[in-house]
Amino acid sequence: MEGTVKFFNRRKGFGFVSGDDEKDYFVHFTALAQGTFLRDNDRVSFEPVEGEKGLKAEQVSLLEKASERSDLPAEEAPATEKEAPVEEQPAKEAPATEEEAPVKEEPVEEAPEAEKEAPVEEEKQE
Repeated sequence: MEGTVKFFNRRKGFGFVSGDDEKDYFVHFTALAQGTFLRDNDRVSFEPVEGEKGLKAEQVSLLEKASERSDLPAEEAPATEKEAPVEEQPAKEAPATEEEAPVKEEPVEEAPEAEKEAPVEEEKQE
C-alpha cells in the first residue's frame, strides 16, 4: 500500500502515515530501512498491519520526498535546505506603567558599634 507521511518526529522515532485507503497508520523508526528518514508529506509504500494498539505500517520505504513532489501546493511543501529559516525576534519587554512602581532596595542595617565584636587582648602572664 502507499500513503503520505502526516508527521514524523525524528527525535522520538515515530509518526503517522495516511494510507491511500484514508486510514492512519502508526510508523516506528524500526519499520524503516537503515539510513531512511521520513519528513512530513513524503510519499511512502508500506505493509499495513493490525497491531495490538491499532493499525501500523511495516516495511516502510520512501517513494518520493515531499521537497520533490509537484502535486503539493506551495504552502504545504516543506522548506528546502537552500531556504534560510525565519528567526523569531525576541519579545521586547513592555515599559513599566504607573501602576508598576520600581522595587526599592532597602539598605542592609549594620549592628551598632557597641554590639560589634571587640578585638581580644592577650593577657600577659607574669
